[in-house]
Order: sequence, then C-alpha cells, then structure tokens
Amino acid sequence: MMQQPQPGMAPPPPPQAAGGQPPQWGGIPPPMQPQYGAPPPQQPQPPAMWGQPPPQAQYGQAPPPQQYYAAPQAPAPAAPASSDEVRTLWIGDLQYWMDENYISNCFLPTGELQSVKLIRDKTSGQLQGYGFVEFTSRAAAERVLQTYNGQMMPNVELTYRLNWASAGEKRDDTPDYTIFVGDLAADVTDYLLQETFRVHYPSVKGAKVVTDKLTMRSKGYGFVKFGDPAEQARAMTEMNGMLCSSRPMRIGPAASRKTTGVQERGKHAKSHASL
Repeated sequence: MMQQPQPGMAPPPPPQAAGGQPPQWGGIPPPMQPQYGAPPPQQPQPPAMWGQPPPQAQYGQAPPPQQYYAAPQAPAPAAPASSDEVRTLWIGDLQYWMDENYISNCFLPTGELQSVKLIRDKTSGQLQGYGFVEFTSRAAAERVLQTYNGQMMPNVELTYRLNWASAGEKRDDTPDYTIFVGDLAADVTDYLLQETFRVHYPSVKGAKVVTDKLTMRSKGYGFVKFGDPAEQARAMTEMNGMLCSSRPMRIGPAASRKTTGVQERGKHAKSHASL
C-alpha cells in the first residue's frame, strides 16, 4: 500500500528523468553525470608554417615537436676561368650579312656563350668573314668545337668552320690569291660564287659579290680568294667562260691594293723629283 503523507509535511519533488520526461512513479533515478572527468582528447596541431609562431602547448603538457623551415640555398657561383685559359674559338667563312646577333643566336643554346667579336674593315666597316667566339671555360669551348664544327649553320647552306683562336688567327694570316670574276648574273650571291669554285679548288677561302651601297643590288662582278697560288692560276684559265647561275663568267687578275698604293707613291715621288 502507498504511504500517505503526514499532515503538515510537503511531499518530496518527483525526480526528473533524462530527456525531460517524467519518470514512472517509484522508478530509480538515473545516475548523475560527473562534473569533473578526463579532459577531451587533444586535436592534432597543424604543422608550423614559415613566418608563423609555433603552436603553444597547454599547461601540464609537453610541447609538440617543432618543424623548422630554412630558406633555400642559392647555387654556388661558378669558378672564374683563369686568365691564361684558352676559351675562345675562331670562326670563319662567314657571309657579309652574318653579324654579331646572328652568330650569338647560333651559340646561345649552349648556355655557355660569353661574347662574340667579328672583324671589320677599319675603313669601310664591312665584315671580313671571320671573328672570335668566347665561352665561359675551355671545356665549354672544346665541346662546341667538337659538336658544331662541320655541321650546318641555321637558315643557310653553310657549315660551321671553327678552330681554336690561336690556330684560326694563324690560318687567317696566310696570303690570299684573288681573281676577278665579271659578267655575273643578278641572282649570284657570295655563297653561290664561292661554291662554284670550291667544288673544283679546295683552297678557296671565300668569295665576295660587289653590291651597290644604296640599292644593295649586285654590280655584276666580284672576287674569289684562294689559299694556293697554283689553284688560282688554274682557275684563271679553267673557269673562264664557265656558267655561274645562268651566265658565263669572265675571269681576270685582281689588282692588289698594296701594289697599287706602292705604284701611286712611286709616281708621286717621280713627279716631285722632276719638279
């Protein structure tokens, strides 16, 4: 039987069940949740980023390991080449339009080009058909010499003619034996004139078609340089009347500038003596 409350006493409040629902009469109340217990699990700390302070550890905990990020190291500069190291190549058989910009573009893909110097006539400023290419080291120059020499040059039917600078300078100092070539067709270029003779005479060193300075059109004649006087003499007779492009050539001796200068000075001397 249920006990009746005594008069003058307030009945005890009914216990509240979880979820806000009233418990059944006489039921056992649910256990109380403890207010103090184990701390919740720590969330993993993100890695420290460059320029941010490291994460702070909570009181009573060991600090997390810190990651340090160093600035990237700059590559060490290449050792400068010694002053007596030969790292320059001689380049020859160049056409009149092959300037420093063209030669530089030929060797820029190597990544080791230092400078380009082409030789010009001191009076006219025209290119003389050879020059010097300097690289960062002797090893680089040697690689270029072995790789490029004899290969085709870009945008032209010519091959690279390379040598070490000292050997090239000596070779260029050899005497030239030149012939005059006239009656040339308008489409004859330096290269065509050169190759017309080179296929027969290996000592041909170059050819030049004379052009008008204003119009840049051919004047119908030019010159071919030989390194062997015997081949020069043979070409004077063997190539006279032979076709170059569409017209037969007229060949004759080329006047030497030095000889002409000596003769002119001799004439002036004689005139002064007669006076």
